[in-house]
Amino acid sequence: MQVRKPLLAFAAGVALLGQALVAHAQLPDFTPLVKEASPAVVNISTRQSVPARGPSAQMPDLEGLPPGFREFFERGFPNMPNRPRPQREAQSLGSGFIISKDGYILTNNHVVADADEIMVRLPDRSELEAKLVGADPRTDVALLKVEGDDLPTVKLGKSKELDAGEWVVAIGSPFGFDHTVTAGIVSATGRSLPNESYVPFIQTDVAINPGNSGGPLFNLDGEVVGINSQIFTRSGGFMGLSFAIPIDVAMDVADQLRETGKVSRGWLGVVIQEVNRDLAESFGLDRPAGALVAQVMDGSPAAKGGLRVGDVILSVNGETINMSGDLPHLVGAMKPGSQAKMEIVRDGNRQTLNVDIGALPEDGQAVADAGGAGGGQSSTRLGVAVAELSDAQRKALDVQGGVVISEVRGGPAAAIGLRPGDVITHLNNRAIDSVRTFRQVADNLPKNRSVSMRVLRDGRASYITLRLAD
Repeated sequence: MQVRKPLLAFAAGVALLGQALVAHAQLPDFTPLVKEASPAVVNISTRQSVPARGPSAQMPDLEGLPPGFREFFERGFPNMPNRPRPQREAQSLGSGFIISKDGYILTNNHVVADADEIMVRLPDRSELEAKLVGADPRTDVALLKVEGDDLPTVKLGKSKELDAGEWVVAIGSPFGFDHTVTAGIVSATGRSLPNESYVPFIQTDVAINPGNSGGPLFNLDGEVVGINSQIFTRSGGFMGLSFAIPIDVAMDVADQLRETGKVSRGWLGVVIQEVNRDLAESFGLDRPAGALVAQVMDGSPAAKGGLRVGDVILSVNGETINMSGDLPHLVGAMKPGSQAKMEIVRDGNRQTLNVDIGALPEDGQAVADAGGAGGGQSSTRLGVAVAELSDAQRKALDVQGGVVISEVRGGPAAAIGLRPGDVITHLNNRAIDSVRTFRQVADNLPKNRSVSMRVLRDGRASYITLRLAD
């Protein structure tokens, strides 16, 4: 039987139309979700008085430049010494969402950090001045309060129930465009990011841009499952990698801030590192997994609980440690004084230890390393945490002293490109023979002039300079 080509084309067209209709029917309709949730999503703007840039005959006009370019030029035109520094007004913009009818609002810490004034704009364009109840830089969560009665609120979900592949929706104010809606899927859960030890981030491909920070991430039930916090980008704009703070983590922080004004976290007091294939083989593991204990702080909960250098922690209270970054998430979420049942590998044998979790010390004392569960000493002035070198490290590097960077938290250290694993042997022309010496020198560094630092990286030494602002 002969079939004419026009009939074949018509049949093919009908088939394609049918497939398109089926595909369209399977796509979610976000309209009801957005209508219900939008009234509780707010725009947050802040004002802050900061020192004006110092006078310079060649100082360019930096207003309107992207932050990265502006910081580059400002470093190139430092303030003139011994001159009065007038004040200028800095502004920032972000998003947030109302979690209680009496006016509690969640947002990111970096949206409101150091603000002199915080204004919240509701969807009806009315504005309310907000008070900062408390903030936690380690999780980048801040809790605000505005005066109001019967305010619209979001529904809160459970981020631990999220799975990769689920649809999610963000509402925020990118570049000041209020109540912009973007959608995508959950790309992964439990992500560990560099220098972010206490948050198991939700990764999505939802379009997030400056101004979305602090805004809510919804599941298809219209429940908030995360706070949009940051993106990975090479262009300065969205490139498909967005990260949100799980709402379970954020609400635990918010509850503590509301009740006590601060956040308590669990602490072990160990320096940890990843277990690669070669290390797994040497420790008798069938695959790379767990967190290798590279250092145990004296007097720490880990030391009291019997953990030793060379132990590989495989699980905590039944939760498997696949990557070393999983350990700080679990330990940090535990309450100080609680007990952790740890499965470890020691000398090729599996055994169980019961360790009493301590309280993470405040900044400036012994704090967690890049693994978040460990130790070292932090310098809040430089923005690093450092640990003692082991005898093996000293021998391998052929040095008598020095300290190893276990975490870079921002500040001057991040600005000059320091990384975890770098070894500092000299600071401000003084030899560094211990963590204690490093702290003493760092605490007494002069302001507003160049300071030298000798750093070993990958076996090569170099001197770099940094400058501490007033």
